[in-house]
Amino acid sequence: MRLNKYFLAGFALAGLIFTSCNDDDDGTVDPIELRDEQEQRTADDDSLVEYLQTHFYNYEEFENPAADFDYNIVFDTIAGENSDKVSIWESPNFSTKIVTYQANETELDYNLYLLEVREGEGDQPHFTDSTYVRYKGELLNAEVFDNSINSPVWFDLIGYVYEDFNSAGQRQLARGGGVIPAFRESLTEFRGASSYSVNPDNTIQWSNDFGIGALFAPSGLGYFNGTSPGYGYSPLIFTFHLLNVNEADHDGDGIPSWMEDIDGDGNVYDDDTDGDGLPNHSDPDDDGDGLPTRQEIIINADGTLTFPDTNNNGTPNYLDADSFEPVEE
Repeated sequence: MRLNKYFLAGFALAGLIFTSCNDDDDGTVDPIELRDEQEQRTADDDSLVEYLQTHFYNYEEFENPAADFDYNIVFDTIAGENSDKVSIWESPNFSTKIVTYQANETELDYNLYLLEVREGEGDQPHFTDSTYVRYKGELLNAEVFDNSINSPVWFDLIGYVYEDFNSAGQRQLARGGGVIPAFRESLTEFRGASSYSVNPDNTIQWSNDFGIGALFAPSGLGYFNGTSPGYGYSPLIFTFHLLNVNEADHDGDGIPSWMEDIDGDGNVYDDDTDGDGLPNHSDPDDDGDGLPTRQEIIINADGTLTFPDTNNNGTPNYLDADSFEPVEE
């Protein structure tokens, strides 16, 4: 079993996918008692390890795929006629990724378990990118709570902040996009397909080298005490095909969102140069000097970026409110 460790800065606005609310007739939501995060982490990990050691996936079908094989991962219990199968835990394709995450006030290390059946041959997403995936979500009891295996979906892995106004015309900030940490931290370990073709009926045929995997996550990297039935305090399993990757530029300023993680801590939400509440990856004028970021950088013919520093103070113009000079391209 491989062991990798990564740091994921706490996202106070962590996004969710596959969620729903259990509303009563009066519009209220049944509260779920808040449990101790460390105790829940331990309980979830125990449940996940037991599952991983007592279940296997259809690795033999992947080793010798039939002509009509759909390349979907299927799990079953090691028992009876399957007693001789190799468990997920013992699979050479299995690994552990330690993710440090802070949802509330407690920063904890979580074990995120990954099954990398195939890495893929195309682009690898940054943690801020958009990904096109087929997926299925299920609980440890095999109950499927979401399924998009036959209908791929685009997911913005990190999300963004945007300005909105309430009924009184007052400015407020809102959040869009984003996925649960487990999904984001897993997809960044895979790659999409290397190519595709368009069929006569305008459907897409992806080259058979896309990433194929599964994640096994504690509730702390999922929905934790989410109020949706079956989600609260439930470890999660997602199987997926990563088909395509789009390098995101959420604010359209010409700088990819992953490059707007100025301090390099893996959290773009704590990088807000002008302090206006819009993090740089969601702010088309990062330094708040009135000149759009797009006009303070140079996008070269080969797609690379140049960041002029007119006053030579070590801070590029687009992050320096004291340097107000548009570039000529």
